[in-house]
Amino acid sequence: MIDITRKPTSLREATATALVTVSDPATVAALREKRVPKGDVLESARVAALFGVKKTHEIIPDCHPLPIEHAECSFTVGEQEIIVTMRVRTIYRTGVEVEAMHGASVAALTIYDMLKPIDKGVAIAGIRLLEKKGGKSDWKDRFDLPVKAAVLVISDSLASGKKEDKAGAAIVERLMKLGVEVPRQAVCADEPEDMANMVKAWSAEGLDLILTTGGTGLSPRDRTPESIAPLLDREVPGIMEAARAYGQERMPWAMMSRGIAGMIGRTLVITLPGSTRGAQETMDALFPFVLHVVKVQEMAFRHGL
Repeated sequence: MIDITRKPTSLREATATALVTVSDPATVAALREKRVPKGDVLESARVAALFGVKKTHEIIPDCHPLPIEHAECSFTVGEQEIIVTMRVRTIYRTGVEVEAMHGASVAALTIYDMLKPIDKGVAIAGIRLLEKKGGKSDWKDRFDLPVKAAVLVISDSLASGKKEDKAGAAIVERLMKLGVEVPRQAVCADEPEDMANMVKAWSAEGLDLILTTGGTGLSPRDRTPESIAPLLDREVPGIMEAARAYGQERMPWAMMSRGIAGMIGRTLVITLPGSTRGAQETMDALFPFVLHVVKVQEMAFRHGL
């Protein structure tokens, strides 16, 4: 199965349909009047659909077991057709479109099985996904102008040339994959004045986003939060709360990260951990969702606010 451990959980929804056709309107009449010898067709199909949704991962090899928070099967009955509509919801790391389609298909097969003794022309005409939502693509904003970011790597050993930068490079790579331009990159030592001056200069350029990596831990030289906090016009606590919650599920030491985030004018500043893994996991937790802050600033500027 595909590794989904890096994905954040979100509300996922999917709706699928299946079409069952019959050759004789009398078949539908028997269904409506519950005269089918095998029993109540629609109620049986509804129950079967729920079992189908729950057991999808047991039948489809690459489907992940996931918690089904809501499943609803409904029917639209016409003169010679029955439309099955299957809606599924969960809060998880992957979508439920296959679960919805599987539930719809099992309901359609149940209808077929119960009607075939009285109608040899019954057929399943199609199964398709109507809608899915809740993945990262649903939370990806579009921008009138390219989003521009800067990445500041804060490390004594990197500034002295003793180590190779990996965390900063990983952040830049992730930003570029999101379509974010990175015109500014730099490395500085764990010196409060140096990092503060760099962040102030970049925010004065009107960059949309500044990401720092390093100096958010508990060693005596980790002073990034104390250096950046006085520069912020407004702190945005929820950003790092989300990052720490995401990290805590994967690494117990995430609780000791002291990263902060906030606004300097129209520029969003986020302080990421210095480890490559910590920086990558924070990016996984926050992006592309956090870019909505840039969209809000863009809309405010457009309206002269």
